[in-house]
Amino acid sequence: MLQETRVDRLLRPFAKVSAGEGVIAVLMMLCVFLILTSYYVMKTAREGLILSDGAFGLDGEELKTYATGVMAVLLLGVVPAYGALANRVRRIRLINLCYALVMASLFGFFVAGTAGLPVGLPFFVWLGLVSIFLISQFWSYANDLYTEEQGKRLFAIIAIGGSAGAIVGPKLTKLADTYAMMLVAAGILVGSVVLFNLIERLHVAQQKDKGSEHGSESVAAEPISGAGGFSLVLRDNYLLLIAGMLVIANLVNTTGEYILSTAASDYAAQLGATEGDAKREAIKAFYADFFFWVNLIGFLVQAFLVSRIIKYVGVRRSLFALPLIAFLAYGMIGIVGGFALIRLAKIGENATDYSLQNTVRQALFLPTDRATKYKAKAAIDTFFVRGGDMLAALVIWAGLHLLGAGAREFAFVNVVLVLGWVAFAIGIARKHREISPDDGGEKAPAKRETVEAST
Repeated sequence: MLQETRVDRLLRPFAKVSAGEGVIAVLMMLCVFLILTSYYVMKTAREGLILSDGAFGLDGEELKTYATGVMAVLLLGVVPAYGALANRVRRIRLINLCYALVMASLFGFFVAGTAGLPVGLPFFVWLGLVSIFLISQFWSYANDLYTEEQGKRLFAIIAIGGSAGAIVGPKLTKLADTYAMMLVAAGILVGSVVLFNLIERLHVAQQKDKGSEHGSESVAAEPISGAGGFSLVLRDNYLLLIAGMLVIANLVNTTGEYILSTAASDYAAQLGATEGDAKREAIKAFYADFFFWVNLIGFLVQAFLVSRIIKYVGVRRSLFALPLIAFLAYGMIGIVGGFALIRLAKIGENATDYSLQNTVRQALFLPTDRATKYKAKAAIDTFFVRGGDMLAALVIWAGLHLLGAGAREFAFVNVVLVLGWVAFAIGIARKHREISPDDGGEKAPAKRETVEAST
């Protein structure tokens, strides 16, 4: 029997924490704090590089959108390679190898950038691949550590760390120039690796004390065997619905990001920064402020609302919060327009996405098996997410070059797409009701331990 600690009691204003759960939950919170801090350091630097440099005769805003299509193609090779590695090594070894590769790559970009080489496009593509893998891998690990009942209680407070990191990261970019921040980001990731390994040791020891098989030393030492990520997704309707929802959600979000990027470049021009270093730093400053407000609001929602929403509303009903906000936000942009409204609408959309929607997305995988949590989740969070981005590139290209569309027209496209998003959410809610025994007081007819083929 685990003893109650002071940490357990301190966390109870935010969520229901049982005896002995607090220490590891706090370490997980600190770990994702460092991951998101590092990511936002890199992301803020990335925006300045891609939007100021451009390439292939395209301006930065358009190039940024098309580059997401390149990511989707590359993921066709990266996802199977990740699955093959997962088949060979235990989970903590998988994490250590992935982070070592990321930190080495950051050093390489620092050297190339300071040498004057054009790294804007390759850094944008690389970060687009790496960032979603790191975040997805963290939540795969969290899904593996916790039971479904624990995850529904604890994910909301663990995610507070990510929301806090997303606030701190953009502010750190003011301490040094764009390239130096790449080394800062790498150094922050070292701390997250240390925490991963500490958490693994504590969790294995804790499970031994409890005499539990879930998360025991034998499970922690096992490679994540099973079918590949794409195979798992394609043979299960529940996973296909999640993948489809994320495709449309990211199609909407990326189209919205193009609208925001255009507004950011216009804002820089109004300040007199039209090219080169001046434009890059002006755009970086805009995004630093924008990300700060997105993540401050997201943090407050995550800290004080998300656990209560999931407790009383449930995972299934919470799926519909972000589509409703997106529908209202893009409807207003389409009808009214203007820089201030675009900024405000995107702050509201992104803050909800990074708090409530993110926690709900991770909770959807709690009732699945280990292979699904690591491999299928990685495929969904990477390839299918970037697939939505690639579709957004096609929509934006067609809108710009065939129809001459502007921000308002793209906003109305998003309004229509949100209706499809809602349709996928309805399908997921129905499937989730079959596999989860309890969701915000709503009882399901039976529990299914793992996601099974339902085609």
